[in-house]
Order: sequence, then C-alpha cells, then structure tokens
Amino acid sequence: MFDSAVFAARRDAYMRAIGPGAVAVVRSLPERLRNGDAFHPFRQLSDLFYLTGFVEPDTTLILRPGAETDRVVMFVRPRDPDMEVWDGRRAGVEGAKEVYGADAAHPAAELSSKMWELIANCEEVHYSLGLDEDMDKQIGRAIAYLRKTEKKGKRPPRAVVDPRAALHELRLRKQPEELAALRKASEISIEAHLLAMKTGRPGVFEHELEALINYTFRRHGGTGPGYTTIVGAGENATILHYIENRCAVADGDLVLVDAGCEYQHYTADITRTWPASGRFTPPQRRVYEIVLATQVSAIEMVKPGVTIDEIHDHCVRNLTEGMIALGLLTGTAEERIADLAYKKFYMHGTSHWLGLDVHDAGAYTRGGKSRPLEPGMVITIEPGLYIAADAADVPAELRGIGIRIEDDVVVTDRGHEVLTAACPKRIEDIEAACRG
Repeated sequence: MFDSAVFAARRDAYMRAIGPGAVAVVRSLPERLRNGDAFHPFRQLSDLFYLTGFVEPDTTLILRPGAETDRVVMFVRPRDPDMEVWDGRRAGVEGAKEVYGADAAHPAAELSSKMWELIANCEEVHYSLGLDEDMDKQIGRAIAYLRKTEKKGKRPPRAVVDPRAALHELRLRKQPEELAALRKASEISIEAHLLAMKTGRPGVFEHELEALINYTFRRHGGTGPGYTTIVGAGENATILHYIENRCAVADGDLVLVDAGCEYQHYTADITRTWPASGRFTPPQRRVYEIVLATQVSAIEMVKPGVTIDEIHDHCVRNLTEGMIALGLLTGTAEERIADLAYKKFYMHGTSHWLGLDVHDAGAYTRGGKSRPLEPGMVITIEPGLYIAADAADVPAELRGIGIRIEDDVVVTDRGHEVLTAACPKRIEDIEAACRG
C-alpha cells in the first residue's frame, strides 16, 4: 500500500476542489452473495481506496472541508475478536484514526444516527447516487430529517452533486506512485501473456491458459485479474467480451488474450492475438498487419492536446481502408465511414482511461467535445478487426478471424510512454514467442 501521506494529500486535494461549503460522502459497495452463504471476494470501491487506502467492507468516509474539527470522519467495522477468528483482522475504529488518518471514527452501525449531523448546513453533498440503494435511502432520510429541523438551525444541503465533477478529475491525472503501480501491473501482465503464447498449442483449453495467466498475476504479488480474463480461440476471438473460456484451441486458430493484472488496486489492460500453430497463415497475416499498422500509428499520435476522438477517427479510417483492401467492404473509405458499414467489423472505441478501474474514472468530453489529452492521463490504444464465422459476402478464408492489439499508454509532457511495450506484437516477435 502507498504511504499514508499519499492518501492524506489526495483527501486534501479533494477537499480543496469541493470547497468549504461542501461535504463528501464515499461509501464502500456492499458485499455480494455468490451462492448459498458464500460471498464474492470483496474489492474496495475505487473512490474510497483512492482517498484512504482502506480495503475493508462496510466503510463510509465523510469529508468536511469547512469543519473546524473532525474534517475526516470514518465509519468502519469495530474490532470483534469472535468475528476476526472467522473472517480475519479488522483495523477497527482505532486503526481508522491511527493508521488511515481519520480525525474521528465510529462503528459502522452508527452511521444512520450520525449522518444528519455531519451533512447539516452544508451547501452541497458530493455523493454517487444510484450505486447502493441502502445508502441512497440513508442520505435521503438524513435530508428529510434536516428539513424538519431547519427552524432550529440545522438545515439540509441545497444540492446533491455527482463526485465525478471533482474526485474523478483528480483520479484522471496519475501521480508518480500510481504510474509505478501501473508499470508493475504491466510488467506482470507481460510475463503472463508471454507464458500463454508459449503454452497455447493446439489441444490446450482456453481455461488452461486463463488459469496460467491468473496464476502468474498472483505469483508476482498481484491481487489477480483487474477484469475477467478473456481467452478466445478461433471464432471465439470475434466475440468482444468472451469469458466462457471453455473450448479447446485447434490447429490453425488464432488466440486472442485480453488480460491485465491488478497490482496495488491498479490494473493493466493488454490484448495480444497470436497463432496457436506458431505461425500466421497468409490470410491471418494480412488482417493482422492492418490492425498492427493502425495501432502503431495511433500510439504515435498520443501527446498533449490530441483527443481520443481524433485517435479513434484515425483508426476507423485506416481500418476501413484495410477492410476494403481485404474485400470485406466495397466502395470508398469515405462512403463506408459515412454509412457506418465499417462497424460490422470494428464496432468498439479505440481508447479508454486506465487506472484503479479498467475503464477508469474521468470525463471524456468537455463542453460537448472530446477533451484534449494532458500529461498524467493513461489510456489504452486497442484497434481490432472481427470477422464472424458466419459473415456473409466476405472472402471465405477470412471468416472466423478476430484480432485485437492493445497497449497501455501514458501521456507525458513531450509525448507518450508505452507501459506495455515489452509485450511482443510484431509478427516475427509474436511467432518467436509462440515457438518459445
């Protein structure tokens, strides 16, 4: 975990951003049942982790920048020796103050009785409505109670504000410690992809490669995958979010692996596509070369001032010209872009923010227009072509080919840094990696 000073600086920055008239309420999401009485592994809400580093469930952070005392208040699970025997140690109220920087801390069960006092007389409550129905109701009840006490000097806030307006802007620009975590996540992910390329011969099952990848993440200190690992062989590679991973790899298949390790809560996001036999067939090679050339040229565009929309438009044009050259489409690139015909084979965006979440926080537009990139932002570049096995009116030898190539890119003062550059993607390097 980062030094506690990192989280204190983040809280201070957030409180400055919302101003002394506001109060922020950040609540962990509830634990979720998997089946019976077994729960899914708990993962802290990224906003709460960003501000505290606290990873336990049933936690609420309340920030009060205008308060004279108790500006940082936490509600946490209290220490409970009996429960800790079953579920592990807790920081408790004492740990919330001594380790995690709270000015005041209370048992989680007291949140509903104290909420109204903590938000009384503020101008705005910064809170994410719609994520947790129970917490939405608690906020609503506190506001309703304060309406009844206004004559006694305790009035409700004037507005509830989406925290994306301030908090997610802070998360969007990565600080050095965040970039270090992303570099480590990328390093581990690269090793996992290389092992998959080396191991993924015909006859191996997709789930075996998934297990190898996820094992590699954990072996090197990651918490596991930052999102469900995708291993799609053959025509499964044409399904964008294929996660069943239950089929055997066949001779002649391309294998698309989209997998990223989560390290210190920050996730990498890499996609590579490679031939199970160790060598691309001529049709596979033609499609791959188009995607690779598009991706490399798109990465070269990344610098301050350029927009994600400009990068995407570049990829759409290059890929559409490639589709026409392959015989997937007819006419001119302008015509096929205008009528959106290209979306039959390239239907997703080229980039997204990356950080604590694989699709990380931060607005993509300002004033209705795509926002310019700035130093510290981290994006993916991931063009692809997906030709369904039953696609009509396309060359038969191209059917069932799905290719995506994805790297993680930091915007720097002078251009960019590719965090995942060491993961092979040139044809000769891919084939060499597959041969092991």
